[in-house]
Amino acid sequence: MEPALYLIPVTLGNTPIEHVLPSFNHDVIMGIRHFIVEDIRSARRFLRQTDKVFPIDDSTFFEMGKHADERLFSSYLQPLRNGLPVGIISEAGCPAVADPGADIVGIAQREGLPVVPLVGPNSMILAVMSSGLGGQSFAFCGYLPVEPSDRAKRLRQLETRAWTEGQTQLFIETPYRNQKMFQSLLSTLRPQTRLCIAAGITTPDQFIRTLSIAQWQKQRLPDLSKVPAIFLINK
Repeated sequence: MEPALYLIPVTLGNTPIEHVLPSFNHDVIMGIRHFIVEDIRSARRFLRQTDKVFPIDDSTFFEMGKHADERLFSSYLQPLRNGLPVGIISEAGCPAVADPGADIVGIAQREGLPVVPLVGPNSMILAVMSSGLGGQSFAFCGYLPVEPSDRAKRLRQLETRAWTEGQTQLFIETPYRNQKMFQSLLSTLRPQTRLCIAAGITTPDQFIRTLSIAQWQKQRLPDLSKVPAIFLINK
């Protein structure tokens, strides 16, 4: 197999791998023994789900999670410099997109090392696809401020951008704060602004709905306190 840095997507939740990942990914994964991962336990579990006989004990794992030492990231690519393939695995979805891995990919690009992204589920793209809010121009804004007044100010800024530029604005929240985010949206945005809530994408808990703020004010939101969600707004 070609020595490269392979960006390996994983499922977004409790979804059978064969429903969202192509068989080609399995073949690539089986040829890699060096992995840069967000969390070793979840990465090992994913590899076992990919193939029950995957030789985990013969594999090496380097952590890139929130407590990892970024000064070591360059050394994680040494196997690739020596001619061996290396894989990056985050906890959910595609690595380096709203997930760890971008810094390591950046090192590989600066050194001219080959980088190969594999096909797999990305919650942001799937949310845009299913929202009906327009995919010609959109922006992912990450987490919004937690403090209510700061969050409201940021929401008004994003709404203004959506209305003046026609650009769909995407943002996320920690699941246990999804309900508070929903209430902030209802109390802050214009009645005509359209809001899509895309939660648990590709999982049995999937919920995707787009309504105006005025319409949402008449709806009851399902319990999303444990379900990852993306919020999208546009005019």
